[in-house]
Amino acid sequence: MDSVSYKTVSLNEKTVQKEWLLVDAADQTLGRFASKVAMLLRGKYKASFTPHVDCGDNVIVINAEKIRLTGNKMAQKEYVHYSGYPGGQKIEIAKDFFKKANGPERMIEKAVRGMLPKNKLGDAIMHNLKVYQGDKHNHEAQQPKLINLNDLR
Repeated sequence: MDSVSYKTVSLNEKTVQKEWLLVDAADQTLGRFASKVAMLLRGKYKASFTPHVDCGDNVIVINAEKIRLTGNKMAQKEYVHYSGYPGGQKIEIAKDFFKKANGPERMIEKAVRGMLPKNKLGDAIMHNLKVYQGDKHNHEAQQPKLINLNDLR
C-alpha cells in the first residue's frame, strides 16, 4: 500500500480564491433563497472551507423585486428597528417594508445577514453581497458566472 500523506488545507486572506456569482431572485422563496446565498457567501460548499476566514464568493442578486413570501407573511411578518432611545422602537409589516424605495434589496440583505455569523467576519462577508432590482447590475467587468440556485442542495 502506498503511503499517502493527507494534509488539511487552512486558507488565509492571501490564498483564498474568490469568484463572482450571479443569482436570479425571480420567483424564489425568501428564506430558502437567503440560506443558499448565505452558503455561497460563506464558502461552505468549498472543499477548502476555513471557518475563521472569508473564503466565500462575491454574490450579485438580481430581480430582488420578484422575491416571494409564502403564506400570509406579506401581511404578518414584522421588521423591528430600535433606535436605542426610549420609545424608539419601530415596527413595520413586510408589505409596507417591500414598497419602500430599497425595500426588496433590504429585505434580502436582512434575510441573508440573519444566516451569517454575528461577528466581524459576518460583517466582512456582507460586503461581498450586491443586491439589485431588475436585471441590470454594475459588475459586468467582473464577468460573474450565472448560478441556478434550484440545482444546489
